[in-house]
Amino acid sequence: MKVGIPKGLLYCKYNDFLTVFFSELGAEVVTSEDTNKEILDEGVKYCVDEACLPVKIFHGHVSKLKEKCDIIVLPRIMQLYKNEYICPKFCGLPEMVLNSIDNMPPSITDPIYAFSKKSLYNWAKAAGKKITPNSFIVKNAFIKAYDKHLQSTSGIKDEGYDINVALIGHPYNIYDSYVNMNLVNKLNNLGIGVETMEFTQSLSIDLEIEQLFKKPFWTYLKENYGFAANVLKEKNVEGIIYVSSFNCGTDSVIIELIKNISGSFPFLTLKIDEHTGEAGLNTRIEAFADMLERRVNNESNIPTHG
Repeated sequence: MKVGIPKGLLYCKYNDFLTVFFSELGAEVVTSEDTNKEILDEGVKYCVDEACLPVKIFHGHVSKLKEKCDIIVLPRIMQLYKNEYICPKFCGLPEMVLNSIDNMPPSITDPIYAFSKKSLYNWAKAAGKKITPNSFIVKNAFIKAYDKHLQSTSGIKDEGYDINVALIGHPYNIYDSYVNMNLVNKLNNLGIGVETMEFTQSLSIDLEIEQLFKKPFWTYLKENYGFAANVLKEKNVEGIIYVSSFNCGTDSVIIELIKNISGSFPFLTLKIDEHTGEAGLNTRIEAFADMLERRVNNESNIPTHG
């Protein structure tokens, strides 16, 4: 049996787990291509207009993959942590896809609660039954996949640069180079290093969240705000770049929260959507890089008008 796994949304975080799990069940894992213009166009064609860019791209990955597999994984990721959620579109993602794309193969759409090994195993049991009726094989596959997931590392922390920025945003915007138009490489070519949230301790993030009036309901709002607040406190980078999807509800909140505490600290918001022209993005990051360089080389940070 061929199991299809679309390379969209949180594939960048959980690809090792899914690949090992289904491979250990005896299935052949088939993935879609890396995001490209053709996949983007497919996603725009099938997805509802109101969805954000990452959800549209996920539709494109599914459309290109559906003919190559016997069963396809449509992750209904509900929670990564207790009492927190990601996004309503994640909860209803299978319905969005199945009602938008015709001639879909059988799908694995069981809810995923990833806040504990036990809760994740509940998903594995339900998903595994669609591949094999042998519960022992399913349990063994889950153990190997979970161990692989714990060993997996992600994140970016460049070294050797005089100027560094914190790159913040949802992981599927940060780690998909097509979506963000090769932003990391462009910054590196401008002499700027990048650091992402994975290298900040979760305790530091939680301490910053405690300063808010209320703990955020959304996981990535919590993590991205906590990371930004910690960066502003530690001043271990020279600036912050936030990569945001147009139409993202949680980003519309978190960006304002970060602006409220950033003061004069350099902060750049990059909005991305299905338009593929790079000129505007290049101009903005080049101007931001020039500003950072002038701030670093002029310690007084006094503007020309005094």
